[in-house]
Amino acid sequence: MTSTLRKWARALKQQTLVVYFAARDPRTPWLVRLLALFVAAYALSPIDLIPDFIPVLGYLDDLIIVPLGVTLVLRLIPPEVKQSAREKAAAAVDRPVSRAMAVAIVTIWLVMAAVIALWIWR
Repeated sequence: MTSTLRKWARALKQQTLVVYFAARDPRTPWLVRLLALFVAAYALSPIDLIPDFIPVLGYLDDLIIVPLGVTLVLRLIPPEVKQSAREKAAAAVDRPVSRAMAVAIVTIWLVMAAVIALWIWR
């Protein structure tokens, strides 16, 4: 069960990247491009339509809205754009992840938040 869920999540991430790269491709029609940008932004954003702390409903949008949006966009983009976007997404997924850089970015955000909190407190 866990491995199946992991495979599904990995595939959804891959498809979200395909949508993102298709949205940036100038060959994509502008209306489909807008929809693709919205779907990719929503899927990759930490802000949800329904907050995750609400029982059941919080994850419902992630389990329904994102896959349906990705599916719709993938059906609307031209085949040559889809193929190009899939190649770019596969290359992006295969890139190594830098944990040190992730720690550095989180540290910068925390320091900025602390500075802003101190500034507001005074």
